[in-house]
Amino acid sequence: MSTPPGPGTTGPLESSPTAAHASRPELAPAGGEESGRGPGSVGYRAVFAVGEFRAVFAAHLISMLGEVVCGIALSVLVYRLTDSPLLSALTFATAMLPYVIGGTLLSSVADRLPPRRVLVVCDLVNAACVAAMVIPGMPVAALLALRCVTATVSPVFSGTRSATLGDILGEGDTFVLGRSVIRITAQSAQLAGFAVGGLLLAAVSPRAVLVLTAAALVCSALILRFGTRRRPARLRADGDGGALLGDSLRGVRWLFADRRIRWLLLLAWVPPMFVVMPEVLLTPYSDGLGLSPVGLGLLMCGMPVGAIVSEVLVGSLLGPRARARLTLPVGVAASLPALGYAAHPSFGWALALQVLTGFGIAYSLGLDQWFFAAVPEELRGRAMTVLTAGLMTSQGLGMAVAGAVAEFAPVSTVAAVSGGVGALCSALVALEVRRGARGTGAGGAGTKRTEL
Repeated sequence: MSTPPGPGTTGPLESSPTAAHASRPELAPAGGEESGRGPGSVGYRAVFAVGEFRAVFAAHLISMLGEVVCGIALSVLVYRLTDSPLLSALTFATAMLPYVIGGTLLSSVADRLPPRRVLVVCDLVNAACVAAMVIPGMPVAALLALRCVTATVSPVFSGTRSATLGDILGEGDTFVLGRSVIRITAQSAQLAGFAVGGLLLAAVSPRAVLVLTAAALVCSALILRFGTRRRPARLRADGDGGALLGDSLRGVRWLFADRRIRWLLLLAWVPPMFVVMPEVLLTPYSDGLGLSPVGLGLLMCGMPVGAIVSEVLVGSLLGPRARARLTLPVGVAASLPALGYAAHPSFGWALALQVLTGFGIAYSLGLDQWFFAAVPEELRGRAMTVLTAGLMTSQGLGMAVAGAVAEFAPVSTVAAVSGGVGALCSALVALEVRRGARGTGAGGAGTKRTEL
């Protein structure tokens, strides 16, 4: 494995909005401040002007819709087979918890193999697992095990795709906005997937829906295979790399040993862990308000809607410097709307709180650029894999903790306390990130002082 860069390298919080433009002149911003965006901002239109990104976007949209519909269909299938709410709920839990396994033990796959091959194989493995769920007489334990396999593969796929976006779009504002599009697509697919899944299950059986999901994943693999270029692996699997598992663990240890990267990872994980706590309690909260299933569904839509709106507005109207200044304050404030649950809000106010919470996702735009700049190129695949795995695991942990505490305390109290504790923990992480930025700015030659 290549030697990691020393302390004199570029700091993690440096924004390089012109890096992508140097390698891809067609992405250079035209107009700067005159276009309504800050200097260095290229806008979403420039991102979609890249043909390879359009292929990645199409594949992501199809696979995300398939993933959401698959979760609903599998949950219904397991419930019909067992009449067990617990086992039905486990179909969703098994889609998140194994992320930590794949993200830790398989992270080096993202750097040791050609990225297009990794993406295509991951899609095909997931398609095979979903197709196997359709086999008549498949035991419930086997269904959950297949779900675990797809969750183990998912962080490798997501990390590889994120690192590949840097190859496709460059390392500046186009990469940040490309990642933003991926998040917007995921949130939108979640909203649409619930509706599509419900309509499909009303017309056909859960197994038929799973067949459609498998077909969607194969379609995603074909789009990636023929819509993106072949690129070599970032890290050659030679004697320096060692065995796959050992190399993955060494890479994870190095990421956490680097103080700057460690705190950026925590900044990516801590706010979402607390943000999801009130969301996972919406079912009992809506029951306490006497809401119908429609009311609950609207509450569940609040956070994704807020996330989509904030991503689009911040990505479209603000430049890299403005987004960087907002990153830490917005990340800390993301949990604060949950404090409103202490007042036992009605449906309308609770919906407003969820939308405001969703606005907090906008802090990710600045964080993406900082993290991508902090990690050496040969480790970007596994770094993005670890980031994704930790994000999913932290949210799963937050959901579990909120549910467990709500067994002994009022739901509104748990939601409000999670907001206060989340803001405090996020503030502590933000202070360390800011301290690291100042240390980097005062570092060796060639570094720049970061504007926060």
